[in-house]
Amino acid sequence: MLHKEGYKILVNTLLILLGVNLLAMNFLPEIVFSILLVISITIFILITQFFRNPSRNTKYNDNEICSSVDGKVVVIEEVEETEYFKDKRLQISVFMSPLNVHVTRYPMAGKVLLSKYHPGKYLAAWLPKSSTENERTTVVVENQSNKEVILFRQVAGAMARRIVNYAEEGQVIVQGSDSGFIKFGSRVDIYLPLDAKVKVEMDQKVRGGETVLAEF
Repeated sequence: MLHKEGYKILVNTLLILLGVNLLAMNFLPEIVFSILLVISITIFILITQFFRNPSRNTKYNDNEICSSVDGKVVVIEEVEETEYFKDKRLQISVFMSPLNVHVTRYPMAGKVLLSKYHPGKYLAAWLPKSSTENERTTVVVENQSNKEVILFRQVAGAMARRIVNYAEEGQVIVQGSDSGFIKFGSRVDIYLPLDAKVKVEMDQKVRGGETVLAEF
């Protein structure tokens, strides 16, 4: 299944590749056309796999925080969150490589209290300062059952030049459902209460909508 954010890019890519290969077929030697055709098919397959949107089996639980994205855990630490909470929080960050699924999912069900876009730089996503200096979005969600509040942030990287965020303030959302998409890169930071119990380890690979990062 393909994510809707990929339709336009895939159509445009297909049209460009078809045009290039038609010209090559008519004006270049057969061996050159054959090589170009193989390269074109490979490019299209790679772009198609980037926009894949596999279904996930989210086990809904108001006391658990699931990973927003596929990737690797790169940060588990106590930090000062300065945008919304303005106090110390537990940060868990997941880094995505270009080969990971790039759908962003809501880590917790509840009501969206804040949804904000921040323009910024495109530093390498694994750098700590990318969380505050790179292009990013901030979404704050309050669980309607236990009143716990979390913040999660999409962070663009050196390759990610387009963040799509679906969250709207006042919206009631479902855990594991699509919250956005990061095109070609980066990471998601989640900020939790300090007493949250971490269920993952550094460098652990996680799956969006399925792996439990922490529990209240």
